[in-house]
Amino acid sequence: MRIAVNTRFLLKNRLEGIGLYTHEVVRRLVEQHPGHEFIFLFDRPYDPSFVFGKNVVPVVLFPPARHPLLFVWWFEWSVRRALRQHRADVFLSPDNFLCLGTDVKTVLVTHDIAHVHFPAQVPLVHRLYYRFFAKKFNQRADHIVAVSEYTKADLVQQYGIATAKISVSGNGCREIFRPLQSAEKQAVRDEFAEGKPYFHYIGAVHPRKNVHRLIAAFDQFKNETGAPHVLLIAGRFAWQAGEVKSAYEAARHRADIRFLGYVPDEAASQLMGAAEALVYVSCFEGFGVPVLEAMYAEVPIVTSNVSSLPEVAGDAALLADPTSVNEIAAAMRRIAEDEHLRVRLVANGRLQRTKFNWQRVADVVYQELLNC
Repeated sequence: MRIAVNTRFLLKNRLEGIGLYTHEVVRRLVEQHPGHEFIFLFDRPYDPSFVFGKNVVPVVLFPPARHPLLFVWWFEWSVRRALRQHRADVFLSPDNFLCLGTDVKTVLVTHDIAHVHFPAQVPLVHRLYYRFFAKKFNQRADHIVAVSEYTKADLVQQYGIATAKISVSGNGCREIFRPLQSAEKQAVRDEFAEGKPYFHYIGAVHPRKNVHRLIAAFDQFKNETGAPHVLLIAGRFAWQAGEVKSAYEAARHRADIRFLGYVPDEAASQLMGAAEALVYVSCFEGFGVPVLEAMYAEVPIVTSNVSSLPEVAGDAALLADPTSVNEIAAAMRRIAEDEHLRVRLVANGRLQRTKFNWQRVADVVYQELLNC
């Protein structure tokens, strides 16, 4: 079978979110199914490390697709032509988008439809693109793989997609996330937090991620407790980050807040493993990978009680209303003051994380490719 794959998010040293999903799933498919030929469709020059086996044919298609007008060009002209030229039997698109104009059987991975719920937090041109195309993509797909039961239900409710057309794969965690020994934890705290315990956030700094309320809650936590904790925020500033900057400038304890920017993999795993807790109180997630990473690093979690996050966290987290600064601050206080709670959450996380792994994800995707 010839399997064409949209690999435009396989970017050297920039594997985030969808790129990580693509990397972990497609690498397993290539290595575990050498009898199939895989045609990797890139939108720019690729790194050779992404050619995972001799059964991979890498193809670069113009133009680099990072703007809605170029999305249309890339998917509806370049991809459609490549699928025909390479005589693909099936097309796997792991990034929410697909080619509407091809008759090749297509498996689409849908991570979320956040733009439906938070349209104002999407740039106008992208918003118009999603409004016109996103429902069509999910209707056109021969099968959809959703990353959570929540996303599946959202597709059914918002777009009227039949439940039988959607499988749920979950997500996985990279092996770099692991528990740290006491000495390792202290070394990380010495480097990033002046030796103090810290709450940690990792992800894009964007309104939907709720970082502005996290900052306000941390400031309230400090006012109420006088605890030595600091807040480490790792991630790139995205569009519409003004609320975050305003919250930081208004914080009485802003000297204890550190913006680390994008951090490479090794630092990301260390920062997670040495944290007092991950505080990931996003307003909306299709899955919420940092919550799973925290379970593998064996640190407690505070997360939101909305969207997919309770499904992913299970009993391994304290849940808070992401719109309530008081609830987030109270959860941080409970974590800081109750060692038995921290131990219990970590133990629950060891059980909860067994529900999610990359091999299961790859198996679900492969089965749907075969079903097409």
